[in-house]
Amino acid sequence: MIKKGMISIIICCFLLQVLASSVYAKEQVTFPISGQAAVLMEQESGRVLFGKNEHQPLKIASITKIMTAILAIESGKLDETVLISKNAEGTEGSSLYLVSGEKMKLEDLVYGLMMRSGNDAAMAIAEHVGGSVEGFVYMMNEKAEEIGMSHTLFRNPHGLDTHEDHLSSAYDMALLTQYAMENESYQTISSTKKYRSQGENVRVFHNKNRLLTEKYDYSTGGKTGYTKLAKRTLVSTASKDGLDLITVTLNDPNDWDDHMNLFNWGFRHFQLHTLIEAGPVQVDTDDAYANHLIIKHPVIYPLTTEERSAIQPKLEFVHPPTQPLTNEEKAKPVGTLSFIANGEEMESTPLYYEEGEEEKERSFWEKIRQLFSIVVGAGSR
Repeated sequence: MIKKGMISIIICCFLLQVLASSVYAKEQVTFPISGQAAVLMEQESGRVLFGKNEHQPLKIASITKIMTAILAIESGKLDETVLISKNAEGTEGSSLYLVSGEKMKLEDLVYGLMMRSGNDAAMAIAEHVGGSVEGFVYMMNEKAEEIGMSHTLFRNPHGLDTHEDHLSSAYDMALLTQYAMENESYQTISSTKKYRSQGENVRVFHNKNRLLTEKYDYSTGGKTGYTKLAKRTLVSTASKDGLDLITVTLNDPNDWDDHMNLFNWGFRHFQLHTLIEAGPVQVDTDDAYANHLIIKHPVIYPLTTEERSAIQPKLEFVHPPTQPLTNEEKAKPVGTLSFIANGEEMESTPLYYEEGEEEKERSFWEKIRQLFSIVVGAGSR
């Protein structure tokens, strides 16, 4: 059984100065959300700021193409030329009007996929990147599992209603968007309003996302979707004052307004705060961890004013602090620093053991002596 020890801590550079208040009140959305499911997520941390049936698997229509796009981008084949097949040409629904035998750069197909929601582009991408549509769908589900999309099953690369169980949730699609937005090429494509393709058949694409093109100044991209069974689906991203947000709605007849209202609510009530900077964590104790704990990355998290005044740190160790650590244990996280408000864990980060200068010097000479012994031993044979 893993034993855990707890000690009090004093954290240097801890920016949350006011800890006296124990009041914790989550901000509530006071306006109606028309969608069957919705989620508002802060992009960096993945914190869900608002949710409505966010884990319910539903039909998702063309927001499926976010997965198709990121797989195409990650394939490293954007500069390759794709030969359009008869199978791709005949795809129903929204189209780039690709013609069998036509050649088009994969990058241009991805722009057409995201901006014009070309179902024929989705099929052409799948065949080129996955070797076959079936192979590409397998890749889609492998990536979904990797990202943690636990309520998702992809059956095609475009989102048409070909299978009853082609489903995802608002939360899963936000996770996918969070992942995709880490890629600069995806960011660029998603935020492009107008694009001109190259090659033998030049096409000009205008983005269908009206939040980006006309309705919302803080929009940074997204993907629209619609089928008769899924109804209106929408993924969008927005940024203001350093706060990056993701909104997803499924089966939402009023999606443009719902997204703008959620974004405005999120920007109004939440701000990013640095809970602790990267570097040493000073521990108020004389045990084995004193002056040896570090955090490798700063902890930045979206908080309301009320949460900020209520949050408090909590430290837990994997091994008791009085127990000497082996070199193997020192190489792994030795504990966790969590930030708690009213009994709820807001965020956490691993703690690592850092050797002092004397230990580093001793370790260096031990390695030299070990090397010397090996050399002497080898020469005596």
